[in-house]
Amino acid sequence: MKIREFKKDDFPAVKDIYQQGIDTGNATFQQTTKNWQEWDNSMLNCCRLIATENNQISGWAALSPVSSREVYSGVAEVSVYVAKHAQGNGVGQKLLAQLIITSERNNIWMLQAGIFPENIGSIALHKKNGFRQLGIREKIGKMNGVWRDSVFMERRSQIVGTSDN
Repeated sequence: MKIREFKKDDFPAVKDIYQQGIDTGNATFQQTTKNWQEWDNSMLNCCRLIATENNQISGWAALSPVSSREVYSGVAEVSVYVAKHAQGNGVGQKLLAQLIITSERNNIWMLQAGIFPENIGSIALHKKNGFRQLGIREKIGKMNGVWRDSVFMERRSQIVGTSDN
């Protein structure tokens, strides 16, 4: 398995994998996939990764800004999606580990994730990579008319933003 930077030509596979996540009902509040422009505009230009195996995209990870305010420029929200055919093979682990490294190279000092409580695998993946659970955001959004909770997690960099200089 190889992890590499995302290229625009990767988007059709990224969109398919995103749809697979949507279809589970436990990966995102999003109900339909975004088109290229929407996806591109919602993600940071840095920190977009693809996992490939045998020239097939098996997963992706990217960061989105949490705010347009300058003070939050080093804070980003994590997205990690693994294709159904590749789940359970360590793809998510390799993507998230590399995403953390890439984020720190780009001066991002805090990563956050909002994960449905039912998505036990994703919560475990994030904990394994240094995220801690801050709490449960109760009834944070409706999905198909049903209020859903979200586990709020964060990871603070040990190398970015640690000094007052």
